[in-house]
Amino acid sequence: MFCFPYAGGGASIYRGWGASLPNDLEVCPVQLPGRESRLREPAFPGIETMVPAVADALAPYMNLPFVLFGHSMGAAISFALARELRRRGSPQPLYLFVSGRRAPHLPAREEPIHQLPDPEFMAKLRELNGTPEEVLQHEELMKLLVPILRADFGVNETYEYTEEEPLQAGISAFGGIGDKDVLREDVEAWRQHTTGRFRARMFPGDHFFIHGNKDLVLEAVARDLAEIAAAAPRPQTW
Repeated sequence: MFCFPYAGGGASIYRGWGASLPNDLEVCPVQLPGRESRLREPAFPGIETMVPAVADALAPYMNLPFVLFGHSMGAAISFALARELRRRGSPQPLYLFVSGRRAPHLPAREEPIHQLPDPEFMAKLRELNGTPEEVLQHEELMKLLVPILRADFGVNETYEYTEEEPLQAGISAFGGIGDKDVLREDVEAWRQHTTGRFRARMFPGDHFFIHGNKDLVLEAVARDLAEIAAAAPRPQTW
């Protein structure tokens, strides 16, 4: 399961997930440029440049069945990556888990923030409740993080949906009951992007429910993966 982070996040947000999921599933968090161990590398400014690079980098690891998981920005990356792989004729994901993001064809309700002056940008980060206050108060650290956060919000806010055929891969869409920007109907609207199995699930918490309710999220992932495995065609024996 290749996992993609939300804006400003790195691979570490998925630390420990493998211990709560089936033993035959390898959790592979994708470390994007500009964060954590790749902090000195420039972040991608948009999905149109990011996704082909991700597809190239992951190609050697797609020789086994795989699924995609992404939260917020990561959900957009997962969806765009599945489409990119289809256009290339490359191996396709068996399933997508898209979390904390409205369906891609829906217009944003909120105004873009990635080009706001620093004080207004910082205020918006506080409202989103995804950056610890001690980090926001750390002036030197924020000098490093703000360019990455701006780039990631730019990825989110400049993504342009184009019409294509629905994916064959099934989709589970997750949302937070207390998320003011991604509502239940936004989560359920992912249904139109697959011809396969679809599940919409809402969890207690705000936009970052995958942290406060990680156990519930992982239980749902494990249950959906078990259903996928049970429905998969069995190899014939002779």
